[in-house]
Amino acid sequence: MAESSTWTMQAVSPAYTIEIGTEPLDRPTRNSVGGRPFLDDADGWPECFCGERMALFFQLDIPVDIRHFGGDHLLVFHCRAHNDASDPELTDGRLVPRYWDAPQPPYPRPFWRVLLQRHAALPTAAAEPSLRALPLTLRPFVDTPGPHGLGARSFKVGGTPSWAQDPEHYSCACGSDLVYLCQVPESMDFAVHPGLPEQPYSVGADTYNLFLGNEIYLLACPDHCDPAAVWPVNQN
Repeated sequence: MAESSTWTMQAVSPAYTIEIGTEPLDRPTRNSVGGRPFLDDADGWPECFCGERMALFFQLDIPVDIRHFGGDHLLVFHCRAHNDASDPELTDGRLVPRYWDAPQPPYPRPFWRVLLQRHAALPTAAAEPSLRALPLTLRPFVDTPGPHGLGARSFKVGGTPSWAQDPEHYSCACGSDLVYLCQVPESMDFAVHPGLPEQPYSVGADTYNLFLGNEIYLLACPDHCDPAAVWPVNQN
């Protein structure tokens, strides 16, 4: 019994729940829904294949005790005008080269961009115009896997994914196995400013969703072969 308990404690990865505040932001902050993205100088604000600048859904600094990614800055962008599920394309058992730019039929390229920045020191001059800028707070918690090996179904960084379907595992085009980093729960709404065009397939005129509101699991390359080497798994 003691051996089992000890193993369980050792198997639990550091985890942080992500809480969204209610007071609108009036200044740049690194942990936010919307707001002013902190981007490396080499990376501009991502644009969708349709030519529209992608919306910054959220960004945050990854706590230093998260293995492989501690200290990185995570940013999740998604097109307002295109709302669909991700569909992995594989070759020789790996995601295709530059899968973050590869076609997503029927689209010529992805409608999202997820970035892990390592030198993002300053915010952009312009703020995200669509989503309401709200603060994010990361709080540590014990994400102990349940009887089926699933973690908490919540907005979180680290811990154990709570797969809605069978677990999915992918190898990066560089050869490294992608590692689970972050989870966004199913049907999570992000508030937008009044009067904006309604997002296709969204559930309301005053909110936007990521990937049709699916449960999202961000799997990232532990070798950081590219800032965009992150695959968003969608399940429901």
